[in-house]
Amino acid sequence: MSDSVQDNLPESIIVDKGDSKNEEANNNESVANGLLVNNKEPATGSSGISLEKNSNDSLISESKKVENLQKALEFFKLAQQNQALVQPKTVEDAKKKKFEFWETQPVPKITEEISDVNEPIDTNEDVSKVRKEGLPLPDGFVWTSIDIDNENELKELYTLLYENYVEDDDNMFRFNYSPEFLRWVLKPPGWRMDWFTALRVAPKAGSTKNGKLVGFVSAIPTTVRVYDKVIKAVEINFLCVHKKLRSKRMAPVLIKEVTRRVNLNGIWQALYTAGVYIPKPISTCRYYHRSLNPKKLIDVGFSSLTRNMNMSRTVKLYRLPETTLIEGLRPLDPKKDLKQVALLMKEHMKKFDLAPQFSNEELAHWLTPIPDVISSYVVEKSKSGSNKKEIVAFFSFYILPSTVMNHKTYKDVKAAYSFYNVTTGDISLNDLMQDALIVAKNAGLDVFNALNQMENNSFLQNLKFGSGDGSLHYYLFNWKCSPLDPSKVGVVLQ
Repeated sequence: MSDSVQDNLPESIIVDKGDSKNEEANNNESVANGLLVNNKEPATGSSGISLEKNSNDSLISESKKVENLQKALEFFKLAQQNQALVQPKTVEDAKKKKFEFWETQPVPKITEEISDVNEPIDTNEDVSKVRKEGLPLPDGFVWTSIDIDNENELKELYTLLYENYVEDDDNMFRFNYSPEFLRWVLKPPGWRMDWFTALRVAPKAGSTKNGKLVGFVSAIPTTVRVYDKVIKAVEINFLCVHKKLRSKRMAPVLIKEVTRRVNLNGIWQALYTAGVYIPKPISTCRYYHRSLNPKKLIDVGFSSLTRNMNMSRTVKLYRLPETTLIEGLRPLDPKKDLKQVALLMKEHMKKFDLAPQFSNEELAHWLTPIPDVISSYVVEKSKSGSNKKEIVAFFSFYILPSTVMNHKTYKDVKAAYSFYNVTTGDISLNDLMQDALIVAKNAGLDVFNALNQMENNSFLQNLKFGSGDGSLHYYLFNWKCSPLDPSKVGVVLQ
C-alpha cells in the first residue's frame, strides 16, 4: 500500500504501518524469519526466539525478552489471521472450517442433506421490521452508494476492483473490469443506485470530498425460476474489500448492509456465485477453456505444453477456420431480432431447473452488442417454401480481459465467456459454438471460457476445451432446495 493510501485509512485498521514484512504474512518463511533473531541457529527455548548476548556475553535484559516475546505473539496472531482468511475450495475443506458468519444467516448448513424441498428458509417478510438506518460501523468509516453515472465514482470502483478483487492463486492474472463492462453488468432494467453499497473512509471534517473507497458490493434485480417456483430476487456481485481491511471482517458487514437495503424493497432472496465453498451451494459447475491464441497463453503461463507436444503442434491443434461456417450467421440487430430471440430463449429455458425469467427489455439489455463487452450473433434462414426469414439460433459471449502480472511482452489476456446460446432445427450446438470460437478468434481474443452447465457438455470435448482447475459454486440466499446437476443450471452470472 502506498503512503497516500495509508494516510487515508483510519489508524485503527493500518497493520504495522511501514513494515513491509506484514504484506507477506501468509508466507510461512517470512513469519518464521520474523520469529528468530538468528534463523540459522535458533535457541532451544520453547518460545522459538534465539537469545542474543551482549558485549559482556551476558543474557539480554528481561525487558528485551518481553519485547521479543510480544513480537513473537504478534507474528503468531498475524499468521492465524491470514490462515482464517483462506477460504475452502471443496466440500471436504469446508467441513473442516467453522463458518461463524454464515451460521447466523438463512442458508443451508454444510452438512445438511436437502431433498424434496423448494422454499424460503426465513419466512419473515415484514418490511416494517427492517432496520431503516445503515448498520453501525467502526469510527472512521461511513456508508455511501456508488453513482455509476458519475465518471469519478466509476473510476474509483474500477480502481478498487482492479487492485483488490479476484486474482488467481499464483497472483499471475488479475481481472480487469472496464468501466463499460461495469455499466453493462450493473445497469439492467430496474437497477437502483442505493444497491451499489459502498464503504468509505470518513472524510475529514469540513471536507466536501468523498473519503477513500475501501469496500463495495452490488445487487441488481432479477427474476429466476427454481424448479417450479418463480422468485423475485437480486444477483449479488463484486463483493470486494480493500486488502488492508480483510482481517477486520468487513465483508460480513457489507453483506449484511446490502441485505438490509434489498429487504427494504421487499426482496428476500439472492443469487450469487463464488469460487470458494461456503454454506451451501445449490450446484457446482466446472470451468473449461479453449485456446484461441495458444502461443500467447503458454508464454504468459495461463496454460502449458502437454506431454509429447511442442509449440508448432499445439498451434496446429487449436487452429480454426478463418471464416464462419454456418450460412446466415450475422451480428444480432436489436431493432429487428430481439422479439424472435426472446421466443427462442423462453422456450429454451424450460429445459432447466434454475433459469432466468427475462422480460424483453432485460433480454435486450443483456444481448445488445457492445464493443469489447458483449457479442451476440444470430442465424437467420428462410422458412421452408417461403422467402420470409426467421431466426433459428443465436450465441453470445461477454468479454473480460485479465491483466498479466510482471510479463515483459504481454500486458493482458483477452477472454470470451460463453453467455446464452440457443439452437433449433438442424443446427447443432457444436456447429454453432465452433462459429462462436471463430468469431472470438477473429476479434483478437485469446481464450474462450465456458462452464459445463446447460447443454455445454455436447460441445466441450469436440471443440477441444480443456478442463480448468477452478469450479464455480452457485448459491441462493434464504432459499432451500434440492441440489442441481450442472446440466440443469440455466443462469449465467458475470
